[in-house]
Order: sequence, then structure tokens, then C-alpha cells
Amino acid sequence: MASIFSKIVAGEIPCYKVAEDKNYMAFLDIFPLAKGHVLVIPKKEVDYLFDLDEESYAGLMRFARKVALAIGKVIPCKRVGVAVLGLEVPHAHIHLIPLNSEGDIDFSKPKLQFTSDEFAATAKIIAEAVHPE
Repeated sequence: MASIFSKIVAGEIPCYKVAEDKNYMAFLDIFPLAKGHVLVIPKKEVDYLFDLDEESYAGLMRFARKVALAIGKVIPCKRVGVAVLGLEVPHAHIHLIPLNSEGDIDFSKPKLQFTSDEFAATAKIIAEAVHPE
């Protein structure tokens, strides 16, 4: 059965996309720890990050770096944190989380809520920073 992320890649479920190429996709986490919290995934469905072949793993990290740099340009934060949990969705993914303190990356905290307009505006500014014109 396809993961929720594979359904997003296939366009069956909408997302707030911030970047995409032929192998990878980045979109806002709809249960964010911070404004600008992004998930970065390979389009190919692989359950565990470290099960990716070396080329795909390296490509995912390069893609995530590009997105993280964009987040840092447009979302007020001291750093962009990286987390890999991988237990909640059986599809390899990386969390990119804007941080102002170490406590900002605590996944046990209540998730923030934003309106669809707020999500769309955040996705737009990050996307524009990933691909400046």
C-alpha cells in the first residue's frame, strides 16, 4: 500500500510544496513544530532513510541542504535543524525545522496550527527562496 507521501507525490493528496525535482520533493509539515517546518522526501518509496542506495541518499541530502538554506533566508531563525525519525510514516523523510532554541525541535510539544492561507504564504516564500528568479 502506498504511503501518504507517495500519494502526495502522485498528486492524490494536496500539499504545500516548496521544492521539487525529478527525484525529490519538499513540502510543509501540516503538523509543524515551527513556522516553515518542511519535510523532504525521495519520490521513490523507501521505508527507511538508510535503506536508500548511496546515490539517492546523497541526492536527498543535497536537495535538503538547498531547501534548508532557503528556509534560513526567509524564516526568522538562528538555525535550521535536521531530524530523522521515520516511525510515523513508512517513507524515508527528513524534517527541516527553523530553530531559535534547542527546545524548538521537541516532537513531544503540541504542534502549531496555521490557516491554509498561512501555510500557502509560507510555502510560497520558501519556494521563491529555493528558486529565486
